[in-house]
This record gives sequence, structure tokens and C-alpha cells, in this order.
Amino acid sequence: MDFLLEPPHGVGPLRIGMPRDAADGALLSLREPSAVSASDQPGQHVFRPSGLMVSIHSMRGELLAVELGRPTTAADRVLFRDVDVFGLPAREVVRRIRAYTPVVEDADDPDCFRAPDLLLGFWRPYAVEEDEPADEPGHFFSSVLLARPGYYDTPAEAEARLRAAAAATASGEEREAGIPS
Repeated sequence: MDFLLEPPHGVGPLRIGMPRDAADGALLSLREPSAVSASDQPGQHVFRPSGLMVSIHSMRGELLAVELGRPTTAADRVLFRDVDVFGLPAREVVRRIRAYTPVVEDADDPDCFRAPDLLLGFWRPYAVEEDEPADEPGHFFSSVLLARPGYYDTPAEAEARLRAAAAATASGEEREAGIPS
């Protein structure tokens, strides 16, 4: 099965901002009924027969982020446009996604990358040289996270985002009321 990353909207039936109970149901719909994993934690994560982990992160009753963990077989693929997030080497994923949007290395963890405009985060436990593909954990990404706007914000960035949103709302209300800005 192909899982299409659609930032900032979601992945498959999991839609960012959906109510928590709906997210729980959507997560369960991704289980393979004939091969339910003993590791599944309904409301948190499920594992598909391919080894693909699908995890949800909710707060205040709504879905904030979806994280997918690298499958062990090719039965499931995670795609962003034409980029196979887990099927290609990490450096190639970054290179290809940079064709669509900026991708930055995480300042605290150089093995992690973020596409801040898309709210995508990519992680691997460590990096290896390009000519060491047999070292899979370091050669390929281990997980990708798709989040809601502001998910990665520091407290200062969150405050600035709220101020900007409030200013935009006030400006829009003034325009509607005919008040010049």
C-alpha cells in the first residue's frame, strides 16, 4: 500500500486537526485485520505486516502529527510526491525534496532534517558515508513526521506566530468594517 504524505493535511485517512476519536478510528483502519500486530497500541500506533509503524500524536482532543516508521519490506511505501521516503538513501531523499522546498539540517541533531514549509521531519539514528548502504539504519531514514503548523516552534516562535495571527485577524476585521489600516 502507498502512503502519500500530503503536508500539512495528513496521510491517508489521518487528517491533521481531526478530532481525537476520529483519528483513533482512522488509525485502526490502517491495521491489516488478518495480521494484527501484538505491538499495536490502539490510539497510539499500529504496525502493518510490512513492519511500517503508523503513530499518531494528539493534544487537546485533536490530531497534531502523524509519524511513520520505516517498513522492513517493500509491501508498504511512504511517498512525498515522487520521493520514496524509506526506499531511497537519506541523502537522496533530502536532495529530491529540496527540489520542492527548503530542507534544513536540525541544529541539535545533524542526522535529522526538516522541511519547515511543509512541516515534515525526517530522522535516522546516525549518518554513514554514502558508500555504506549495507548499514541501513544510518543510510536510510527511519521515520518521517508530518505535523500541524507550529509543531516545531520554540516557545518564542509560537508566541510570534500567535501575535502574527492576531494581527492578521485584526487587520482583516478592520478591512471588513471599512476602517483604513
